[in-house]
Amino acid sequence: MWLRTSCEMSFEISVPTPFILMLRLRSGRQQWVASDEYMLTPIIPVMEFTDGYGNLCQRLVAQPGPLTIYTSAEVMTADYMDQSPGAPFVDIEYLPDEVLSFLLPSRFCESDRFGQMATAIVVGKALGYDQVKAIEDWLRNSIRFEPGNSEVPISAVEVHARQSGVCRDLSHLGIALCRSLSIPARLVVGYMYGLEPMDLHAWFEAYVGGRWYTFDATQTELRSGYVVIGYGRDAADVAIYNQFGPPVSPVVKDVRVQLLEKRHA
Repeated sequence: MWLRTSCEMSFEISVPTPFILMLRLRSGRQQWVASDEYMLTPIIPVMEFTDGYGNLCQRLVAQPGPLTIYTSAEVMTADYMDQSPGAPFVDIEYLPDEVLSFLLPSRFCESDRFGQMATAIVVGKALGYDQVKAIEDWLRNSIRFEPGNSEVPISAVEVHARQSGVCRDLSHLGIALCRSLSIPARLVVGYMYGLEPMDLHAWFEAYVGGRWYTFDATQTELRSGYVVIGYGRDAADVAIYNQFGPPVSPVVKDVRVQLLEKRHA
């Protein structure tokens, strides 16, 4: 399907403030970016770089006064999300080098704390994809999804204690449970067509059967319409913006995902 994504954020800046942004899409396995637009008001110098996870990031220093950031893209996404029940567990010695870091505990995914719990959740399931699916089902049935109810990321341990969270929080717990079983898992942030209420979204991927697969405990079933902005170990790696100095928050934030007419070659 063809989608048009957009995100607009406006800030009031009091002192010169460095930002690192992660708002540009990149083409990947299940999406193709046909065109994109990136505008800053006022116009200020920007330097783009690629981080250690392949995400496109932008650096700038905002001067005192209003700042508006607007991005949009036309992107073709897969009509169906890949699923593969029965896809096998990949032994550690056969994992690609770039996947190994997604086995380890991280700031918001304390996988070393969930071994017994994860083992109980997946009992009787075949090693690999079916274990991750059991974790996704358990999250959906056991942790309350409360969109818009968290301003800051919380860790997997905190999510389990609260028994509730936003999409990012449920993903943190899912990632921690997967890693505790030696299944690589990573956080994904992006857009989702038809999301209610509309906002940026987060889900997780697990590496089984020799590739990454998508899992999302906030939805009743996996469907098309996911658009990836960035990948990372957890929310610390995939913030759409980091700013340094006196804290600022958007005074305006407008996220939209629209279905487009089918494009022709």
